[in-house]
Amino acid sequence: MDPADLARLSAETLYLVLLVSAPALLVSLAVGFGVGLLQAVTQVQEQTLSFVPKLVAVGLVLALAGGWMGAQLLRFTDTLWSAIPDLVP
Repeated sequence: MDPADLARLSAETLYLVLLVSAPALLVSLAVGFGVGLLQAVTQVQEQTLSFVPKLVAVGLVLALAGGWMGAQLLRFTDTLWSAIPDLVP
């Protein structure tokens, strides 16, 4: 296996991980910021209060974008399996 192929494959893998995890992470960040802001304004400092809204929001995102995420992972896996004969000498 050529080192350039390994570097390209590693870069594509990291990009796919970033792309697939971005929706859930961004929603979790936004909801956490909103709940934190609400807690700061109302001076309610309950640590468990931010968990449930984040859990529900991430669950909704995964339900809505899960098909797209799975399709991206399936496409990458199919491409990887198809490239194995070219990668192995």
